[in-house]
Amino acid sequence: MQVSVTARHFKATDRLNKYAKNEIQRLEKFFDGIIDCNVVLDYIKSNQSKHVAEIHLKVHGRTLSVSEISNDMYKSIDCAINKLERKLQKYKARLRGYSHKKAVDFVANNSDIFEEE
Repeated sequence: MQVSVTARHFKATDRLNKYAKNEIQRLEKFFDGIIDCNVVLDYIKSNQSKHVAEIHLKVHGRTLSVSEISNDMYKSIDCAINKLERKLQKYKARLRGYSHKKAVDFVANNSDIFEEE
């Protein structure tokens, strides 16, 4: 899996880049079909400075995207990773349920093929 980290409106430290990449690597234990990951870290300067973490994860046939805003960049990354874990688990469950249902329907509709004589 390739991980790219992009910082907007600020210079990201090596520690922050390493932290983001390590957190993304943690997602591989939930789903091993991850192709590519793009992390965008943004700093919004206003009355209260906001830190935004956007993660775009490419899996087979789909792109899963999450975004999180908070007052701390590390907190934004953690919350975005938690959201992405839930999305990955739902996506994986859909894949498993769909293929299982399709296989059961195929066997039920073509039961005469599988019967022994």
